[in-house]
Amino acid sequence: MNGVPILVTGGAGFLGSHLCDRLLAMGQEVLCVDNYFTGRKRNIEHLRQHPRFEEMRHDITFSLYIEVWQIYNLACPASPIHYQHDPVQTTKTCVVGATNMLGLAKRLKARILQASTSEVYGDPIVHPQAEDYWGHVNPIGIRACYDEGKRCAETLFSDYRRQYRLDTKVVRIFNTYGPRMRPDDGRVVSNFILQALRGEPITIYGNGTQTRSFCYVDDLVEAMIRVMDQPPDFGGPINLGNPCEFTILELAECVLRLTGSRSRIIHHPLPSDDPRQRRPDIGLARERLGWEPKVSLEDGLQETIRYFRSLAA
Repeated sequence: MNGVPILVTGGAGFLGSHLCDRLLAMGQEVLCVDNYFTGRKRNIEHLRQHPRFEEMRHDITFSLYIEVWQIYNLACPASPIHYQHDPVQTTKTCVVGATNMLGLAKRLKARILQASTSEVYGDPIVHPQAEDYWGHVNPIGIRACYDEGKRCAETLFSDYRRQYRLDTKVVRIFNTYGPRMRPDDGRVVSNFILQALRGEPITIYGNGTQTRSFCYVDDLVEAMIRVMDQPPDFGGPINLGNPCEFTILELAECVLRLTGSRSRIIHHPLPSDDPRQRRPDIGLARERLGWEPKVSLEDGLQETIRYFRSLAA
């Protein structure tokens, strides 16, 4: 829509900054909102002179009065280190932040997308996880601020859709990686790459047989835009991620090979409530969006390793 921007909350974050890039490349006006708790100004530095890009420092737990025509709500710390730093604020960001963005969308009659997470499935007893699985979540554990916060946000999106006929979309994002991940986010991909590049021991929690599926950021952004382009009759939730499953040990060995590192692998106790397996059923995404990931783990890791090498240059 000419002259009216798309709002990306959390737009200076890892995923949000890539989404801003893509929307601008599509010719859209973009308003990036971030409070810079986990977002980084360097992620959007290259966009600051772009004529269709605008940034605003704002915390979405406070109301926002602007004019936009679409909203991507990505604002929330997404790594355990960051969301457990201030769990009360994490829950507020998920719940109060979602309420504020839904209120804005209701006032503007704007389409709104919620970046939910595979963490809504908790430590799953169904594998792979399809959208009709209700999850296996500890509501009082150390991860609950994020897991239950995102589950409540999905409830709000569903109720705004039913009660107010709001055009909502909910995507459940599985492990995503790529350039602009924070070095200190504690996620397994960034941890392994940094440890390998520094020659430090590769730290595996547990025996390394727990599994994850890793989706490259470009593939994920493409899927999010396809969901936003769906007509009002489709609101999700919909799984977005890579159905190819790897053990944590396999990931570590791949990172060691691609970096040429001589780091050794060491094992530490498994953290509380850490999921044993995580893999999306993306049948709905294939059917509804005509989408599935294209970037292989090795190719995506090479790009990510190149980024982390540049930080040390």
